[in-house]
Amino acid sequence: MEGEELTEQETALYDRQIRVWGADAQRRLTRAAILVYGINGAVAEFCKNIVLAGVGSLTLVDDRGVTEEALSANFLIPPDETLYEGKSLAELCSDSLKDFNPMVRVSAERAGDISGFSGDFYSKFDVVVVSCCTLTTKKLINDKCRRLSKRVAFYSADCRYSSGEIFVDLHSYKYTKNKLDEAIECELQYPSFEEATAVSWSKLPRKMSKLYFAMRVIEKFEEKEGRSPGGVSITDLPAVLKLKNELCEAQSLKESQIPDALLERLVSSQIEFPPVCAILGGVLGQEVIKAISGKGDPLKNFFLFDAFDGKGVIEDISSRDA
Repeated sequence: MEGEELTEQETALYDRQIRVWGADAQRRLTRAAILVYGINGAVAEFCKNIVLAGVGSLTLVDDRGVTEEALSANFLIPPDETLYEGKSLAELCSDSLKDFNPMVRVSAERAGDISGFSGDFYSKFDVVVVSCCTLTTKKLINDKCRRLSKRVAFYSADCRYSSGEIFVDLHSYKYTKNKLDEAIECELQYPSFEEATAVSWSKLPRKMSKLYFAMRVIEKFEEKEGRSPGGVSITDLPAVLKLKNELCEAQSLKESQIPDALLERLVSSQIEFPPVCAILGGVLGQEVIKAISGKGDPLKNFFLFDAFDGKGVIEDISSRDA
């Protein structure tokens, strides 16, 4: 992300942002390349936020077509159905995003499943954001980002009706924060998604977010049944509850830590709740800007939000806890 100084046009357009986080942070942002794989409502909000902030380039990959579920939460999809013919979800969203900020290079690629791509593909980017993908795909892409010689920040974002989750992996991350008018250099070590979720539930704090456990149950169910992400419905609830009991027994966790009512809510609808998408997209945009600029305390490493109680919780789950 090192490169030329901001142009006069960039300085004028991003003047207010520069006053907030400084010219160096904005320069890093305008030179950064971001890859988004899978677009849901929360990621659509993120894309809008990061394009308005002035990221250098944004590449979208999502070969799916428009569905009724997508229309309910993704405001980037145009209302004119005649535009859908022959276009992927990524292409439609790309067209909309270009109108938000003409100075950002927004593109869409028909790439299929990118989890099988080599590291050279991912090395072109500074940040990779994934959503709407299987548990296996999420782990594979995260692993490929970690194996690169350069640091490629990895994020995953999932929204299930009225709840959602963001995962962050910044690898070995150095940043600066201000304390009493003094700049302090800090460093954090992040585990991969696979390492973090492998931590035994019995080793986690007693006050651990119940939503964290519930999200793992749904993921495991989708993986076990070969379902597409978000493909679980209320008719699957008995099987989901059965799997929950099995996982709680295997992980030495009290079943009350994953309320049946919470799981029922997560599988009750395949439609995303737009206000939750807005919150997740806002938090994700903020965290990506922090990672690119190197300023401010980054999130480590799970953010969970539940509209039922209106609370956003950060949980630090590291393999060192195992």
